Amino acid sequence: MTATIELTGNLIIAGNEVTGTQKPVSAINPATNQKMDPVYAGGTESHVDQAANAAWSVFDQFKATSPETRALLLETIAEEIFALGDTLVQRAMSETGLPQARIEGERGRTMGQLKLFAGVVRAGKYLDVRIDPAMPERAPLPRADLRLQFVPMGPVAVFGASNFPLAFSVAGGDTASALAAGCPVIVKAHSAHPGTSELVGKAITSALKKMELPAGIFSLLYGSGRDVGATLVAHPHIKAVGFTGSRAGGTALMNIAASRKEPIPVYAEMSSINPVFMMPSKLASDARSLAQGFIGSLTMGAGQFCTNPGLVIIKEGEGAEAFIDEAAQAIFASSTQTMLTPGIYDAYCQSVSALVENANAQLVAKGKTADTGSNQCQAHLFSTTADAFLKDDSLEGEVFGSTSLIIKCKSDEDFIKVAEKLEGQLTATLQINEGDYEQARSLLPVLERKAGRILCNAYPTGVEVSHAMVHGGPFPATSDTRTTSVGSAAIQRFVRPVCYQDLPEALQATAITDANPWQVPQLIDGK
Repeated sequence: MTATIELTGNLIIAGNEVTGTQKPVSAINPATNQKMDPVYAGGTESHVDQAANAAWSVFDQFKATSPETRALLLETIAEEIFALGDTLVQRAMSETGLPQARIEGERGRTMGQLKLFAGVVRAGKYLDVRIDPAMPERAPLPRADLRLQFVPMGPVAVFGASNFPLAFSVAGGDTASALAAGCPVIVKAHSAHPGTSELVGKAITSALKKMELPAGIFSLLYGSGRDVGATLVAHPHIKAVGFTGSRAGGTALMNIAASRKEPIPVYAEMSSINPVFMMPSKLASDARSLAQGFIGSLTMGAGQFCTNPGLVIIKEGEGAEAFIDEAAQAIFASSTQTMLTPGIYDAYCQSVSALVENANAQLVAKGKTADTGSNQCQAHLFSTTADAFLKDDSLEGEVFGSTSLIIKCKSDEDFIKVAEKLEGQLTATLQINEGDYEQARSLLPVLERKAGRILCNAYPTGVEVSHAMVHGGPFPATSDTRTTSVGSAAIQRFVRPVCYQDLPEALQATAITDANPWQVPQLIDGK
């Protein structure tokens, strides 16, 4: 069943639809470059203030809700999103150029994330409750009664991503984990998919109403420039930020947050080229199948993934030429794909042109050209040497799209040198067999310093939403290498520890009481 929902182009502030007054945003169908209705007028500083004040006014009430209440809220949001039916799917397809299967899959992932965090809240392990009972008779000094739990940080600002209109957007992982923690959320919608954002925003608002929870727990803002986002991050009621986007955008928000009277954490996922190390023994035995798998990963979704394999490291010798030849043939056969926005397409073309003009990079192959359609991504494959890569910092730049660079090494030591040269990454991949284990042991410590996820005999595109997943890494992959934006550990970004010393039982929070009616895990005297 499909819900009938009229798009209004309005902001949503604490359950109320409010018309913006600033420069408008219009969705553009990237396949045709045609603007779509309605127009979304941008918010003002006053609108940001209204949303932040509303979130702050209900924070204490929301953080005091039971695990079951928050879990039911997350599950209700998932149900409301699904109830949007084809209305949501078709709008998201039109705004992004992504195929129906991709949007439906992403909708399922979004719902799955919400349900995952519902389970996390019910389990209560994230509270990390620790109780050290009083020892009044201990000599030479008695010990006070000490009780620790993690509490929500406060209202969170979330920025929607361009490449995931559902899973990393209005009700995506940042929002789900923040709500699970007990934090109100204010979303700055991405300008590429405002209609999709409005639909999901209304689903969250409907869920809050059904749960009879305060409307101030959620707001949705629009803005064509950086003013709304910058004002939001600078607002004193905002206590943390979740962001997925460019390095420039992420570092700008980090600077704003750091310059506040009260600096706050910005959890920004930004830039990664996700190196794939084709180890010599594996390459010698499986060159052609490795090439096919690599190109399949590279061209998936026009390469518009933060885990796209933008760098491949091989050793000259047996298998190397076969790998390059097979990869080139797969690129030659690849068709163009519509990119998410005209801006992303223009940036992709500029990045490809820079590689074409770079004397240290040689064009290996490029895909078919487009007969029709706008903003069509043509896949490219380049190669260079390890010596050139180590000397030319420009070869390490991220290309957001279906383009990758093969680095040809002369020795095993070159693998280590290339790995050491890399910036922080979301992923690093080892393609190995048993004959490569000794060399892999030398490479692994370097990769552990460089990446948040290390894969073996797979490709990095595709991020499982699970308890063990890490979607993070050292800068510039993310702004805080200790965290993840995917998986149940993502909730830890929006909570902080508080210790209560000798607090009377009548005043103790439910989770830290001896009675423990919520049945959350408790570490009592170290056991």
